Amino acid sequence: MLILGIDPGTAIMGYGLIKKEGYRLIPITYSCWRTSSDVPMPQRLKKLYRCMNELMHKYSPDVMAIEELFFNRNTTTALAVGQARGIALLSAAENDIRVFEYTPLQVKQAVVGYGKADKKQVQFMVKSLLSLKEDPKPDDTADALAIAICHAYSMGQSYGGLRK
Repeated sequence: MLILGIDPGTAIMGYGLIKKEGYRLIPITYSCWRTSSDVPMPQRLKKLYRCMNELMHKYSPDVMAIEELFFNRNTTTALAVGQARGIALLSAAENDIRVFEYTPLQVKQAVVGYGKADKKQVQFMVKSLLSLKEDPKPDDTADALAIAICHAYSMGQSYGGLRK
């Protein structure tokens, strides 16, 4: 099963594609897409949408796992992340890919075993679980891989997914 993990954002959108074979997790591709803040938001969203679709067409993932919107104090950031999530969700829907959502707490609990783990702990565990030579960077890429790993570990459990 090919699992695409997405850490949404308009400045940096991390992605990580892993293959689950039995109990093995195999990294296929991972990185991030970046957009510049001096480019108008519609063009930034268009770029992210095109990148998502290119990835979807190239690899045809079976499912997509994405981080739920975490709203803290910064409403501007929350709105931008919401727009990026919308692009990812639309791309998945257009490509008939089932979507599962996980909170940051669920992801950290699944990958590190501790829901309040820091970024370095997540990077270390992602590196270990996927047998990577280096920590995946930036944080957005590591987070995307962690989200994919969370889904791989959660398969068969009743974490509410969005059905196609």
